[in-house]
Amino acid sequence: MPVAYHHVDVFADGPYSGNSLAVFVDPPPLSAAQMSLITQELRHFETIFVRRSGDAIQARVFDLIEELDFAGHPVLGAAAVLHDLDAPTAERYRAWTITLPAGTVSVSTRRSAPGRVAALLETERPELVARPPAGDQDAIAAAFGLTPDDLDEALPPEVWSTGLRYLIVPVRGEALARARVAHRDLTGFLEARGAQFAYLLDAATPEGRHWNNDGLMEDVGTGSAAGCVAAYLMHRGRLGDGERMTLAQGRFTGRPSAISIGAYGGADTVERVTVGGEVVRVGLGTLEVLPGGER
Repeated sequence: MPVAYHHVDVFADGPYSGNSLAVFVDPPPLSAAQMSLITQELRHFETIFVRRSGDAIQARVFDLIEELDFAGHPVLGAAAVLHDLDAPTAERYRAWTITLPAGTVSVSTRRSAPGRVAALLETERPELVARPPAGDQDAIAAAFGLTPDDLDEALPPEVWSTGLRYLIVPVRGEALARARVAHRDLTGFLEARGAQFAYLLDAATPEGRHWNNDGLMEDVGTGSAAGCVAAYLMHRGRLGDGERMTLAQGRFTGRPSAISIGAYGGADTVERVTVGGEVVRVGLGTLEVLPGGER
């Protein structure tokens, strides 16, 4: 039987903006290798596979390289699709609990306009993983083709996690526009500092950028990193308890994203963060053949 998938744009102002996503709901049993091949075939930055069992929702997320323990924009997109399937015209709020390998998260959704769902994710409690020493800033700047003067002297780099560990690198001026992945082994460089990925942040705007560690592909809207940014900004006194702001991303890819972030607690203890945005339905597709020749 053909296998259906939903094509949505997350953190979007309208169709063909924001971060695109393929969502599979209750597909037939698939191995990790099959899900990875499907993701590579569809060429979205990430694909999420959701399976429902009563009120329990299990999800697995793949990007073009590997399976991810957690990712923000796929979870938001999947919750919006579930809202459409459950209540395609209702404007009422719905609440979803979705379990991924990194843990369980809560998402609320509501109809915001025809073909659009507003989704808000509450992540796991943020964790401050590491603080690179001050003497490391030269190397961190060089890893992204920048100089130490490009870094924001008021905001030191730190590693935060809400499921994935991001090195938050605050920059200033036009540094965000000039940044690129310049290190030959960014994965190893980040691992030595307790991180898996890096997110460059202009806190004054605020706006961010994120690439795959090989530097070949830039992400349009990184929900997992946005939660880390919210925690970082609260810890550094730039975001108050219950305050929300919009984080921009994707300008340099031609796919602008608007990510709503919020934080709760205080500078000493960031209790929780939220990440949200608009999800726009673009289309419905089918796979007639699954990897391995299965139909």
